[in-house]
Amino acid sequence: MAIGSKNLSIDALDGYDNERLQEELKKAKAELFNLRFQSATGQLESHGRLKAVRRDIARIYTVLNERELDIRPNPADAKEESK
Repeated sequence: MAIGSKNLSIDALDGYDNERLQEELKKAKAELFNLRFQSATGQLESHGRLKAVRRDIARIYTVLNERELDIRPNPADAKEESK
């Protein structure tokens, strides 16, 4: 079983363009900040969520880096070529 958000699986991330990935990355980083703040103040209820969000961030970075290295295709490039 994969740890992380169900909507941020590798299959789902493949369908997003780079701008959407950047938005998801910003949201995940903001959530991680809030979770760390809650943890520091003793208000965090689910410590497993920290691990899940960190893995989501790693998945997003992996997809972005693979696209930069032309290992993984960018759906935005495929749309431009079909026009």
